[in-house]
Amino acid sequence: MGQISFSDAEYAGKRKKTRREVFLDEMEQVVPWKALLDLIEPHYPSAGRGRRPYPLASMLRVHLMQNWFALSDPAMEEALYEIASLRAFARLSLGEPIPDETTILNFRHLLEANDLADDILKAVNKHLERKGLLLKKGSIVDATIIAAPSSTKNSQGERDPEMHQTKKGNQWHFGMKAHIAVDAHSGLVHTVTTTAANESDVEQIVDLLHGKEQAVWADSGYRGAQARIDREGLQWHIAARPSDIAKLPEGRSKIAAKKREHRKASVRAKVEHPFRVIKRQFGLMKVRFRGLAKSTAHVVTLFALSNLWMARRQLMAIAVVRPRCARSNSHAAKTARNAKARAGKPGLRGSTGQARSRSHDLP
Repeated sequence: MGQISFSDAEYAGKRKKTRREVFLDEMEQVVPWKALLDLIEPHYPSAGRGRRPYPLASMLRVHLMQNWFALSDPAMEEALYEIASLRAFARLSLGEPIPDETTILNFRHLLEANDLADDILKAVNKHLERKGLLLKKGSIVDATIIAAPSSTKNSQGERDPEMHQTKKGNQWHFGMKAHIAVDAHSGLVHTVTTTAANESDVEQIVDLLHGKEQAVWADSGYRGAQARIDREGLQWHIAARPSDIAKLPEGRSKIAAKKREHRKASVRAKVEHPFRVIKRQFGLMKVRFRGLAKSTAHVVTLFALSNLWMARRQLMAIAVVRPRCARSNSHAAKTARNAKARAGKPGLRGSTGQARSRSHDLP
């Protein structure tokens, strides 16, 4: 970034931090920037004889902000011109060229063409696992329906052929399904798959489990999942149908069954948190792209970002504690080195004993 503009200088002098600025400051600390940049850099165009590309770090930050704030390509371009906090996060200035909507679109297409959304999720999870926040000893699986536009008022005169309708309760839904498996300890997403909305939940159980878990929790839509996984020692905690519990005769057995279901539900509740984050926090109430492939890349990226948002406090606490430990360790090592150096000097070794005895031997 070169010389800042008057607008950026005026913004830098203000005192109060908005909620958007606080959020961006937190994300600045928790996103594994180096891992993501190393992942994308081999696919990003290098400077040649043509127009010099925008810095990869700036384009990645713009892409993440577009997902966090649910902005279209034109809206993202306008936001970079209007909102100083977004420009500062992207390391851009009004005194330099701002990426236009076509450049933002091309960067997203670059990630989609190279299937980098799954790699971004893996890089984020590897970062969380290295910090001790992703244990993978148990998995909770679930699915959610993401609505798609059902209108046929478009150039093709038809709905998205890759989306389908399904009935949930007494209501019909048209769109896609996002199937996820989360860590039973932290509630962080480790696997994501997507299908049309009419796909059965249990059909995705094989793809959702990573193979190292010792126990699996699921709702009643996953009945029969045990027969699809051939693994010994795996504990299954699948919820019973409410109608089956209601049919039990009143008494101790019914009370015990209700308690068992309550214990299962208390663990399964963690799987709902990522759905709330991407739908309410990041605004994914309806798919933004036509076709399952583009929507899948978008959904997987959002779940990767939801992991960082849900673990942000732990990650920031680790970042604060470790430098203190490093300083204390370096201080202890320096003290030990000084003590060893003092012990190595002949005039100081045994100063209370040897030196005094030598002085007594003098005439």
